[in-house]
Amino acid sequence: MPDLVELIRERADRVRAAMVTAAAKAGRPVDGTRLLLVTKQQSIETIQAAIEAGFSRFGENYPEEAVAKLTWFKEQPEIHWEMIGHIQSRKANLVAHGFDLIHSVDSLRLASKIDRLREGTKHAQNILIEVNIAAEANKNGYHVDSEAGKSQFLEELEAIAKLKNLKVIGLMGMPPLQEDAEANRIHFTALRKLLETLNKHFGWHMQELSMGTSTDFQVAIEEGATIIRIGEAILGKRM
Repeated sequence: MPDLVELIRERADRVRAAMVTAAAKAGRPVDGTRLLLVTKQQSIETIQAAIEAGFSRFGENYPEEAVAKLTWFKEQPEIHWEMIGHIQSRKANLVAHGFDLIHSVDSLRLASKIDRLREGTKHAQNILIEVNIAAEANKNGYHVDSEAGKSQFLEELEAIAKLKNLKVIGLMGMPPLQEDAEANRIHFTALRKLLETLNKHFGWHMQELSMGTSTDFQVAIEEGATIIRIGEAILGKRM
């Protein structure tokens, strides 16, 4: 375990140094982007090592796996969890409680179900709206690459924003996995501009942009990411 803790620290230091470089290049504040450690398909031992290395906030992709990990670490109240993966409406009950932030709300149906499940709670659930920024057929998220898609997106987003038990605080996007990170700059730029357009259109003040992973986070930071989702670059290969 000590060796794993130190390895995680070393990898995290390299990622953080790259984050500082990217922020400086873009003229952004160093603390303008938060690193979310993705623990999808990582062992309990690896997550415990990450905790010992100083991490306290983790992102999970699969509802069942996430719930199991929340239960395992429930005696450690300083640990916080975020849901970043696709959520089927029938599994909304698994994610309606226990997460500080849900990144992947991609339909009014899902949002409405989470809202109903949170009836009686004291605080609204913070959520991000997932956008399919490269219009990929095999990925989830709202399509905004056509007039019809944009119209549906705006209509549903306005309805989601009215749900009393949810609070929309930004957007999330996952561009294609490419060898050249620079190739994804166009998608990160598009998501940032969409956020700006939505704020102007609705008179909102959404701040969060969840975009960028282990392969392209520096470009994402340069284009305005406030949350980057890093897994294997720090924790190593998944199980």
